[in-house]
Amino acid sequence: MPSAYPTASRSTRLLDALGLSRPELRAWAMYDWANSAMMTTIITAVFPIYFRKVAAAGLPEGAASNIFTAASTIGMVIIAVLAPILGTLADERPIKKRLLGLFMAVGITAVGAMFFIEKGNWLLAALLFVVANIGANGSFVFYDALLPHVARPEEVDRVSTAGYALGYVGGGLLLMLNLAWIIKPDWFGLPFGPGLTPSQKTLPTRLAFASVAVWWLVFSIPLFRKVREPRIDLSAGTARPIVEVFARLAATFRELKRYRQGFLMLLAFLIYNDGIGTIIRMATFYGAEIGIGENDMIASLVIVQFVGIPFAFLFGGLAGRIGAKPSIALGLVVYVGISVLGYFMTTSTHFFILAILVGMVQGGTQALSRSLFASLIPRARSGEFFGFFAVVEKFAGIFGPALYGLSRWLTGDTRNAILSVIPFFVGGGVLLAFVDVKTGQREAQALTEA
Repeated sequence: MPSAYPTASRSTRLLDALGLSRPELRAWAMYDWANSAMMTTIITAVFPIYFRKVAAAGLPEGAASNIFTAASTIGMVIIAVLAPILGTLADERPIKKRLLGLFMAVGITAVGAMFFIEKGNWLLAALLFVVANIGANGSFVFYDALLPHVARPEEVDRVSTAGYALGYVGGGLLLMLNLAWIIKPDWFGLPFGPGLTPSQKTLPTRLAFASVAVWWLVFSIPLFRKVREPRIDLSAGTARPIVEVFARLAATFRELKRYRQGFLMLLAFLIYNDGIGTIIRMATFYGAEIGIGENDMIASLVIVQFVGIPFAFLFGGLAGRIGAKPSIALGLVVYVGISVLGYFMTTSTHFFILAILVGMVQGGTQALSRSLFASLIPRARSGEFFGFFAVVEKFAGIFGPALYGLSRWLTGDTRNAILSVIPFFVGGGVLLAFVDVKTGQREAQALTEA
């Protein structure tokens, strides 16, 4: 019996080191586990290939890529417009969890409906992809806004990176299961072999889409059960909350100078995250254009997921030692190296090596960006400010792919396009260097206590 106590103590210390010491922290981080299945299977690995080969079958060469890019852009622009408005409203009323649930339901419904996409249904596929992006990214506005409420200031870096790490686990596990029944459908009692109808041939992939919807729903439950809605002081409110929202937004634009460090962090994030987002979204298209096999590309995406798990936690520990800003800067240096190596890449082995490098820095860099920004804003206005963070994040997914496509069109060489993302990492890193973290944190704390 006494031997149980040291074990429990070790478990407690481990959870504390990982940033998951309390039930509400674990419940919050589980939403990354839930939603990352959408990011891996739908955004990155399976759906883009299915869209190109099945949904857009019969379209002229290059049309699938153009339509897919346009669908991504439309979804991000819509949520970029809505995010600050809804984020500000969520600071005026205790509705962060309800709005998270609403957008989550929209995304889950769209992903579940992807089961019905058959050969040539490119319009339906594009529309559902737009809606799924709106649902997922809209829910992230309120998920991120809960971070400074569930985590104490000294915990925020570790909790944020723990969320990304669990996201890698959840997204990676379901992706592996999806790939197993797509590649070996007979193992799961699904139709296989010659003589299949078009619908039977695509059934395993369409079931993968349906599984993402179920996974997303089931593993989101802990957040709604364990994470409390942040308290809101309603005494200063009016009967016209929508009018308040736009008044607050206008005031925020006028008062940005009061949050100079947070605003500078936003600009830096806008630039360097554009490079990160471009690599995430264009990886499979780039690989296909230089001759990397589809199975190898998908395997590399699995590598990214599982390499990312320990390195996300390691970035959280590194931030505890040297600070979030230097840790992000280190990640950006690695991304520059990835872009240069990508230019010279010729084989699947090279693609795997780059996947390992991406996995080492992707989750940690983005998680620490989220937590650093959270430390530079007043906690009572987290919804509003993470609404702006979402705007920046979504527009960061527009400029990079656009420059990538323009470079490819002007030079006629996709390898030149991969080099076009380097200025984003360099420029964002330079701006990040000017962020005075300690000053920004003092100002945010003073405004929180005011």
